[in-house]
Amino acid sequence: MVKRYGILGSLRLLVSLLYTKIFYRQARLIRLPFDIRNKRNIKIGKNFTSGFGCRVEAFPLNKESQICISIGNNVQINDYVHIGAVGSITIGDNVLMASKIYISDHNHGSYDELLSDHPMSLPVDRKAICKPVVIGDNVWLGESVCVLPGVTIGEGCVVGALSVVTKSIPPYSIAVGSPAKVIKEYDFEINKWIKK
Repeated sequence: MVKRYGILGSLRLLVSLLYTKIFYRQARLIRLPFDIRNKRNIKIGKNFTSGFGCRVEAFPLNKESQICISIGNNVQINDYVHIGAVGSITIGDNVLMASKIYISDHNHGSYDELLSDHPMSLPVDRKAICKPVVIGDNVWLGESVCVLPGVTIGEGCVVGALSVVTKSIPPYSIAVGSPAKVIKEYDFEINKWIKK
């Protein structure tokens, strides 16, 4: 371990491992610093692994005790991932996330044709609007991906680096860009990715 991480890195890893085993026994490793807010509203599955500087925050709109963030088994999130929920974010099993990813189920205010907040109102005073987010099993999110409210990313998807996911992505697809668009789908009959 010392050869791989150095003396200081090994000490940091040991402290993180002790923290994990004391506070998150089902997790594999939570690297410190790790910021979790309102733990009672967050469910973390078995073998969870985090990178440094991650933030997982739940601020339920419904003040009753509810799970706002549900993270499946064998999920790995890397450095500086930020997940924030006021209603519902569900992350499936075997999900892998690169660093600097942002996932949110809410906006401060409404900006659609039916209900719009005035642009001169204070953003902090605008009511939080929630739309659930679902990330299916076996999904891989690349570096700096942003997942916005109301999105479902289907099972087995890959989302390329720097993509902004504004609309749902069907299962077994590769999506890239800002906004993210599907560029390939997996064909199970021939067992290959096919350009869309």
